[in-house]
Amino acid sequence: MSKLNLVNNYWQENNKPTVWSFWDIAAYHTGNMELYKLTQNETYRAYSEAWAEHNAWKGAKSGNKTEWKYSYGEKDDYVLFGDWQICFQTYIDLYNLDPQPHKVARAKEVMEYQMSTPNNDYWWWADGLYMVMPVMTKLSKLTGNERYLDKMYVYLQYADSIMYDEQESLYYRDAKYVYPKHKSENGKKDFWARGDGWVFAGLAKVLQDLPTDHRHYDYYVQRYQDMAKAIATSQQKEGYWTRSMLDPQHAPGPEASGTAFFTYGFLWGINNGFLSEKDYLRIAQSGWKFLSETSLQADGRVGYVQPIGEKAIPGQVVDSNSTASFGVGAFLLAGSEMYRYLDK
Repeated sequence: MSKLNLVNNYWQENNKPTVWSFWDIAAYHTGNMELYKLTQNETYRAYSEAWAEHNAWKGAKSGNKTEWKYSYGEKDDYVLFGDWQICFQTYIDLYNLDPQPHKVARAKEVMEYQMSTPNNDYWWWADGLYMVMPVMTKLSKLTGNERYLDKMYVYLQYADSIMYDEQESLYYRDAKYVYPKHKSENGKKDFWARGDGWVFAGLAKVLQDLPTDHRHYDYYVQRYQDMAKAIATSQQKEGYWTRSMLDPQHAPGPEASGTAFFTYGFLWGINNGFLSEKDYLRIAQSGWKFLSETSLQADGRVGYVQPIGEKAIPGQVVDSNSTASFGVGAFLLAGSEMYRYLDK
């Protein structure tokens, strides 16, 4: 807990909450809210609330539905792009603490419009599964509308059809990276650790809110457990995962964001009875040891976070000075689950 507070206080003291609601910052807030659940530290909640207020409880802000897009875009007309929708996770969490309709009005408007379209190809990159799947389960839980769960399954089938490798039980970052069209430096399949981290952590969040009697429940459990088995095999002896999971020499050395999302996913599974302690605790502990002893710097910075990108890049320097909002969020998620494990 002292390490979690050190990290979060350092981040909040050095970064104003009044910044955009795009994925990089929004991913931090998913970790901040998880730590708030444990600590009930009012400063943490207020920080996320100030961020939500600054963004008017919206992602991309366009009000003209005819111009809404979902290819990659950082402007206000990319309302249907998942990187602008992850913020809704935190808005819903804040709503649940203090229910006021304006906090979730935009989330409902955007996602209900999206579900009304005939398109199913909204999730065309691995990151999107973390960004939006938990929005769908949270909104379904909030509204009682099962359509969110139906559409989540349909959208995931599309994602699986273009990115999921049945043989390895892992996701390529997007269709550009599918083997053998794309290969790692040494001719291997190139699975990007943070990309698979997004998916694995996203599945944990889905299972947290998905009703056990939902008709596709077993599908999500199986996918999550299959990924756990696959991810476990590529952990390095020092506890981290390399950026290209199956080709450690492609971009060697430690990386904290993928490692943190994996560690969170393993610990969540152990804590909630989806993964056996016997098979996975050592892996989770080893991941946390790397995060809390090597990645964490004395002042509270989380280092060894690969910068914003979409792949493992040979020669890219990732060291103790490499930090980023989403990496801090992932660290807080992993540490919160380690705290819960120890507290049991």
